[in-house]
Amino acid sequence: MDRSGTAPPYLRIVSEIKRRVEAGELRAGDRVPSTRQVAEQWGVAPATAAKALNTLRQEGVVMAISRVGTVVAEPAPRSFPPPRVPSASRHKERRQPAPSTVHDGKRERMVRTAIAIADAQGFDTVSIRSVATALGIPTMSLYGHVRGKEELAALMADTAFGELELPATPPAGWRRRLELAARLQWRLYLRHPWLPRLVSLTHPQPTPNMLRYGDWGMGVVRELGIDPDAGRFVWWAVTNYVRGTATNLEPQAESERHTGLSTGEWYSAHMPRFQAGLPSGALPTRVAPAGDQSAFDLNGFFESGLQLLLDGVAVLIGRQRLP
Repeated sequence: MDRSGTAPPYLRIVSEIKRRVEAGELRAGDRVPSTRQVAEQWGVAPATAAKALNTLRQEGVVMAISRVGTVVAEPAPRSFPPPRVPSASRHKERRQPAPSTVHDGKRERMVRTAIAIADAQGFDTVSIRSVATALGIPTMSLYGHVRGKEELAALMADTAFGELELPATPPAGWRRRLELAARLQWRLYLRHPWLPRLVSLTHPQPTPNMLRYGDWGMGVVRELGIDPDAGRFVWWAVTNYVRGTATNLEPQAESERHTGLSTGEWYSAHMPRFQAGLPSGALPTRVAPAGDQSAFDLNGFFESGLQLLLDGVAVLIGRQRLP
């Protein structure tokens, strides 16, 4: 405080950016205003703006990433209010707590930093060196916490799955339960487009949060009343469908960054060539106007495919229950 009892300008800026992070307005990997933008928004000198951002970096709230800028380094604090639910069902929404694979404070910060880098630039940009650079520490110092990128990737994946809020009391009915399981996983992939490549059906990682999600999901299929082997295949089919569809998210983001075209704009520009190269009638004749996302919406594709898959599950359940 100065003599008038007012906080210095740079501390007011620090406080406001922290408030935005704590309110969820800024999440891990989101860019925060640059030095120039801070100076313009708060009407302060560049040196004051730089001091505010440097204070936030020292406190671990933000970090600088090469070719990206300054981004939020940590996820929303645990003190955030839980998602609102209808009052009638609020008593049922006791969530299963997520276990933690990352017990060491320094290793946790390392993993969170790696996640922020992957969210901002893609998983290929994550390395022990890039994480060390973002943290401003020597690269070799991190090898005391992880053996290499493979272990770091496993920790990143498990930490991300720890974000899932699994209701202790799922909705009634097998279809609604599987829809919920699929959508929870899908939303997680939307937040972290790099994550699907770290999830394997053939070589799954037996880490706490991924096992927690799998056990919760298998609890759903155990109540289908069908052969246990068939139930396992149902669960694998649903989770692998979500993961398989989500593998398009990171390439889509990369394509949009490199081409500057949204999905709708890309289809608008290339539909004539697609139509010319395929037999007549193989593709719809409508060409979306520039900026129209309706030509191919990955969310819509996911939802439609999910319903087709669950229709097949319904047929399987009906066959298994026949006398």
